Formats: sequence, C-alpha cells, structure tokens
Amino acid sequence: MKRFWREVAIVAGDGGFTVTLDGKPVRTGRGEPLVVAHAVLAEAIAAEWRGQGEKLDPAAMPLTRIAGAAIDRNAAGRAAVVDRVAAFAGTDLICYRAESPLALAQRQATQWQPLIDWAAGRFGARLGVVDAIAPCPQPAAALANLHKTVNAFDDLRLAALEAAVAAAGSLIIGLALAEGRLDADEAAATSQLDELFQAERWGDDPDAVRSRAERRQTLAAAAAVFATAGT
Repeated sequence: MKRFWREVAIVAGDGGFTVTLDGKPVRTGRGEPLVVAHAVLAEAIAAEWRGQGEKLDPAAMPLTRIAGAAIDRNAAGRAAVVDRVAAFAGTDLICYRAESPLALAQRQATQWQPLIDWAAGRFGARLGVVDAIAPCPQPAAALANLHKTVNAFDDLRLAALEAAVAAAGSLIIGLALAEGRLDADEAAATSQLDELFQAERWGDDPDAVRSRAERRQTLAAAAAVFATAGT
C-alpha cells in the first residue's frame, strides 16, 4: 500500500486520544477508530505513521498493531487471548536447555535460571527444566497461577504481552518485560540467546539479523505500552 496521507495528528476526545491521517481516524483491522487512553502512547503511534516512507511498512508499526489488537481481539474474545498467551508456559523457551556444547548450556543456565527462580517467587509458578527437546510437562498449579496472572492484565497490556510473548517465545520473558525485570534489549538478548550463540560460532546472515531486529522492535513497543499503561 502506498502512502496516502500528508498530515498525522492527535485528537483528544471523551474516549481518549485518536490518531488521524489528514483528519480521518486511523482504524483497526475491524474498522474501529484507533483510540488509546494515554497521550504519550498516541504520540508514539503517530510517530510510527509519520515515519512511514512512500510505501506502508506494517512491520515498522508494532505499537499500531498492539493498540489495534487491544480493541479488536481482546474486546471480542479476551478469554481466547488469555488462554493463548498463558499456554506458552507449557512449552516456554527458557525451560529447554542444551546438553552441549558446554558453553551454550552454561550461558542458558546463567541467563535463564534466574528468570525461572524469579517466576517461582513472583507468581508461585515453579516451572520444570529439561536438558532435551522432549516435552516437559509443567505442574498444574504453576500453569494455573500463570494463567491467573495473564488474566489480570487489562486489554491494552494483554495485547502488549501477547506481542512480547510471541516475539520472545517465552511467557516468563514477556512477564519479566511487563514487570520491569528485563528491559527490551535484555528481553531480546535473553530470548535470542541460542541464535546469537550460533551466530558467534558460524556467522550470521541478513535474514536472521532482520528477524531478530523485528522481534526486538516488537519487544520495545510492548515495553513502551507497559511503561505508559502503568502510569
């Protein structure tokens, strides 16, 4: 899609702040006006639209996607979103460790185990860890507590959590980002640990670099939502 607007503005109303393109509101995928409660977040979304080139690049608008998801998906099917996000705990990235090489296993233990311990203390959710790719059934009580934690998020923060968890492949990393336990750079490095390790050993390629950058951008957008929505 080619750029079709010249001016991006923010309009304040009773429901919050709407980003407009040449006076018309930005709309969600379902056609609803994109309205957010916080002026700071509206300005950040507007900046995404101002930063577009001649062709629309949806990958460069993670805040717009998150805000749209909060309106479209969470309001219409919140329970399904909660179930989908919480389900990541059953196969969480940081629960699966390498047996070799030793350097990778040590790096995983150093960066991931503190998050396992943090989740156990913070949410009452002690997840098991395995040194294999075989499934690791998790305690029902831990999964229930994490589901309850996810369900406590409001719609906007839930949409941000869903984006972060999908980008990281880990509910625990997503929750750590939401609670300020990790910042966006730390969350990206932690979730991409295996990839970065392999890149150090064997070199990198442009597609992998681009993929990691896009996921890091999503994590940064989610962190911005968490910071704004928490004020």
